[in-house]
Amino acid sequence: MSSPCHTSALLLVFMALAVAGAEQSEERSCDVIGDESSESQMERALLKKLEPLSHMRFNVTVEKGKTESYVYQFRVCREVNSTSHDYGGLVQTDRQNGKTTVIGRINETQVFNGSDWIMLIYKGGDSYGTHCSGEKRRAVIMISCKRGVTASSFSIISEEREKEQECFYLFEMDSSVACPAENSHLSVGSILLITVASLIAVYIIGGFLYQRLVVGAKGMEQFPHFAFWQDLGNLVADGCDFVCRSKPRNAPAAYRGVGDDQLGEESEERDDHLLPM
Repeated sequence: MSSPCHTSALLLVFMALAVAGAEQSEERSCDVIGDESSESQMERALLKKLEPLSHMRFNVTVEKGKTESYVYQFRVCREVNSTSHDYGGLVQTDRQNGKTTVIGRINETQVFNGSDWIMLIYKGGDSYGTHCSGEKRRAVIMISCKRGVTASSFSIISEEREKEQECFYLFEMDSSVACPAENSHLSVGSILLITVASLIAVYIIGGFLYQRLVVGAKGMEQFPHFAFWQDLGNLVADGCDFVCRSKPRNAPAAYRGVGDDQLGEESEERDDHLLPM
């Protein structure tokens, strides 16, 4: 084989190995039960909403008396142990003997929500022994709304295994991803009013600085377009006088002032008797 052909073959091998390694390193995510075509838009939207939690790991330890002690490990739409390739999204480990039991798998996921909570269900776990007719385990995780907290308070509530079937492990946690979107408290009118007020403030301050620093105006002339606003004020006053006047413009006033011509001259004889004789 010639040298160029040998080099090309090596490159192809390296590229194939790189692609295979990338595929293996990519973590598996939740697969909703049923065919992909049957997944609803709501389920896809909820899984997308839970994505911020996918990089986090949650653990809780439970002790039952002095003989039983378990550690529960949970991940949101990711495998707890990606190297085992068991799809285990919630795993129980016995601290006494190290035995690991898959409670629920991410390839059999159900998800739905309410106004302020999201319910995530992993089915297809390892089979029960003598309990629940030997059916497969499942984990139910209630994610409740708590604003300002990415995720916290992961805990186990109960294990229902005394029934004939439909047994489950119930967990709960708090997260802001389960909270509904906050509505804006400002109405459209308020937003417009704030915008107009801001523009007016920018106009007045900017115009004042320009008139003072660039033009060199003093006093009232520092107000932007002072002559225009002065004329506008006079025109508005004239218009208001024309529209709002209730009497003809040539009608006499309701009262008449007292002029000097109406007072007349007082008789000089009125106070003559007050003069000393």
